[in-house]
Amino acid sequence: MRIGELARRTGVTTRALRYYEEQELLTAERSSSGQRHYAEAAVDRIRVIRQLYAAGLSSKTIAELTPCVVDGRATPELLRRLAVERDHLDRHIADLVDTRDRLDSVIAGASATLRTGAPCRRDTTATSPESR
Repeated sequence: MRIGELARRTGVTTRALRYYEEQELLTAERSSSGQRHYAEAAVDRIRVIRQLYAAGLSSKTIAELTPCVVDGRATPELLRRLAVERDHLDRHIADLVDTRDRLDSVIAGASATLRTGAPCRRDTTATSPESR
């Protein structure tokens, strides 16, 4: 399929597809006139690439991981890298959950203020003499 069709089927721009090629995340055959032609498997590969980008991985890391994810090739080093990336995501998720919980606390305090008319509680630890 040509680049426009792949873009339409995957929901990414043609510019993104060219970038994926530059980063060696995707390959295309070239016609005699230079047009890109992609195999059907490129649709699934793009979906995997997008999921990994959404998870916060860099294009370099994705390039290192996609042979296993897409083609099923694995090495001990690759398994180690996958575990490292998973651990990184776990830490990021824990940080996001903590941030959400803090925001929930602020929302609860603001809701109480709205109901009671009492002023918002200040965090006095930031202005205490010990923190200066």
